Amino acid sequence: MSRIDDDDDLGVVGYLLIKKVVIDAANTISSPITYGFPAITGFLGSFHSMSRKMAQDDELSDVSLGGVLLACHDCQPQMYRPNSYNNYTFNQTRNPIKKDGKTASIIEEGKCRLNMTFVVEVLAESKLTPELQATAMQKTEQWIQQQRMAGGSVRGLARFEPVQFFETDDISAVIPQLLPAFVLMDAQEEFTQIIDEVQADNPDATPLDALIDVCALHHIPKLQKNGDTKWSTISRKTGHGWLVPMPVGYQGISDLFDAGTMQNVRNPEYPSQYVEAIYSLGKWVYPQRLNSIGGDNDIANAFWRYHYDAEQNLYLVTQQHDF
Repeated sequence: MSRIDDDDDLGVVGYLLIKKVVIDAANTISSPITYGFPAITGFLGSFHSMSRKMAQDDELSDVSLGGVLLACHDCQPQMYRPNSYNNYTFNQTRNPIKKDGKTASIIEEGKCRLNMTFVVEVLAESKLTPELQATAMQKTEQWIQQQRMAGGSVRGLARFEPVQFFETDDISAVIPQLLPAFVLMDAQEEFTQIIDEVQADNPDATPLDALIDVCALHHIPKLQKNGDTKWSTISRKTGHGWLVPMPVGYQGISDLFDAGTMQNVRNPEYPSQYVEAIYSLGKWVYPQRLNSIGGDNDIANAFWRYHYDAEQNLYLVTQQHDF
């Protein structure tokens, strides 16, 4: 999201750094076919909600929040397997029994524990005064502990200076604050290269085949001169970095229905549409690699934003500025 509202007069006047946010029971099922790190929309939605609170605050009504940088210190999916030969299963909660005394059905859900640091763009018409900066930090620290993050509950923040404000010219000073962690970056270019490689081997392969191939390990036997067999393991993502499949938004698959037309929707006051998930590749990057100002790894390109394409019915999260 370049900004929460449509006011073109707003620009980035600084950044809020929120350090070591401990999130318990976050949703680790990021899409119908992926799990592990939560979906990006789970974090952007939380900061969107925080931006709406700013709009209703007397002191911060002229301030809103924009793109979000995600730095993960630790991610622990809550899984279990009895031995090394079994499949992992998610740890499930025990639901209360029904009125007839029978056990209620349990819908499969996965949870994880996270330790995250966020850097959020602060948008306004002019630079914030030191008093407004202090107010934004104080209220952000309060709000983030009062709301859900990716479906989980915030259990704590860093002990010292949990929320800091940085001017736009001091963005490089944010990088040391992210260590040790990995920053989630878009890997669309790497995905395009992998699709070309897969289709060169198999012209009938689809981008979905390439996405699945990224997750696979290919064990290839090779006969040695002495008659022994030596096995080698190769992967499509070798040389491309730490790639991970992830959902990047939704594609509309039906007409857009007027508000109140579709039944059982969460927000009936808004137009609704049936959608399906869109997948791409993400890449975990060391914060030190974000030092190349003006390059592909410029930290300014690490912020995730909403993007809506009405013609293509696309609801995306992206780090790209132009389409």
